[in-house]
Amino acid sequence: MQPSPSNPVRGMVLMANCMLILPIMDAIAKYMANVEGMSPGQITFYRFFFQMVSVLPLLVLLYGPGALSARRPWINLLRGAIHGAASLMFFMAVKYMPLADVFAIYFVEPFILTALSAVFLKEKVGWRRWTAIAVGFGGAMIVIQPSYQIFGLTALLPVACAFLYALYMFLNRAIGEADSPMTMQTMAGIGGTVFMGLAMMVGSRVGDVDFVASLPASPLAWILLIMLGTISGYIHLLVVRAFRLAPLSVLAPFQYFEIIAAVILGYVLFGEFPTLSKWLGILIIVGSGLFILWREQKRAADTIVIDPSP
Repeated sequence: MQPSPSNPVRGMVLMANCMLILPIMDAIAKYMANVEGMSPGQITFYRFFFQMVSVLPLLVLLYGPGALSARRPWINLLRGAIHGAASLMFFMAVKYMPLADVFAIYFVEPFILTALSAVFLKEKVGWRRWTAIAVGFGGAMIVIQPSYQIFGLTALLPVACAFLYALYMFLNRAIGEADSPMTMQTMAGIGGTVFMGLAMMVGSRVGDVDFVASLPASPLAWILLIMLGTISGYIHLLVVRAFRLAPLSVLAPFQYFEIIAAVILGYVLFGEFPTLSKWLGILIIVGSGLFILWREQKRAADTIVIDPSP
């Protein structure tokens, strides 16, 4: 497979759009847990099962049955298992905490992701990018000030999710071009489904309420769960594509864009009206991402060399 051409600006635009769509998944998970009464473990299982079901037909159609023969199957399955564990912790958190609070705590993830890229992939991270990431993180904290005193140990769930998701995103880049993004996403769906199946067996056996097995209780529940898996499958497919176009450290700040969609969904679905401080935080988050975009464009322009030969 030929390596994908580097196109950081396109990668950043793609990443920003994906981050605006992904919070729809979390709003669906919160609705399923609090309104439909489904356990977070069961929601996470359906999320990966329907991801696998939705992506698999397109994979076979485009690449044939041989596309399932991944060159790095175990790493891809591991990606799915790690992503499954991260999603489980996030869905458990949104069951008990406000959606925007979970996102605010979760946004330690870009720091972790940037550190992984700098240490293991040797990507150059200048002080301007570190500053932009820090400013974006500060904006997220302005949007919602999470309180450990209010939520207790539950507040640690988004932190654990952030670490696991950063590791998942790191593997997206580290795995290289051995397999197509479609193959990677299908294998991740299989890995996540298997992991959650095992987690459901263990959790239900010990009687944990967050792992109660159940079927969707209404046609709307079925529709929402199918949407959950489909959005996950195809948006994360585009995220994989973005990481083949731009470095991790460049894309990391754009994950703050998720807070914008989270605030909008919180208002529309759960009646949370953003205060002036929240809007200020949103402007800071967007500004940090736009600064990274401007820096990347400027650096690309500065590196153009004119050939003096006739």
